[in-house]
Amino acid sequence: MAEHRSMQRAALLDAARSLLSEGGTEALTFPALAERTGLARSSVYEYFRSRAAVVEELCEVDFPVWAAEVETAMALAEDPEGKVEAYVRRQLALVGDRRHRAVVAISASELDAGAREKIRAAHGGLVAMVVEALRDIGHTEPRLAAMLLQGIVDAAVRRIEFGVVEDPAVITDAAVAMALRGVRG
Repeated sequence: MAEHRSMQRAALLDAARSLLSEGGTEALTFPALAERTGLARSSVYEYFRSRAAVVEELCEVDFPVWAAEVETAMALAEDPEGKVEAYVRRQLALVGDRRHRAVVAISASELDAGAREKIRAAHGGLVAMVVEALRDIGHTEPRLAAMLLQGIVDAAVRRIEFGVVEDPAVITDAAVAMALRGVRG
């Protein structure tokens, strides 16, 4: 029974990822989750009390995987500037990934305070990864620089997702160049 519930929960989360990446937060409804998974709508409520609960669990499951991929890319870099470049490039490479699209859609939605705090904390952990590299480059305010660096990444993510003007590789190269010039300054 526990294994069945676990599989159903995983199916609901996978359906939620698909709905978010296809249609944004408006698409994430319990009737849509029920339809995607073949469950009765009332059964969805047995797993999640609200849409915010689905969002919170997606963040708990997906954000660490995403962050681990960024951390692995940074670990392969040979110097602090290479770590900064890897930090930017890996996040932007993940833009097309369904997990990333779901997290971005989630962050744009109207969530309760608890869900927003979990997203902020997860983002804080991502930003914390690059602080040491910025300190090694010689930044006197590495935490502030890391937060501003994430702002460049976030802007590039939105531009890539807009998807009709520039090639994502051009956006990525521009974001990396801007980030590296900024952290050297």
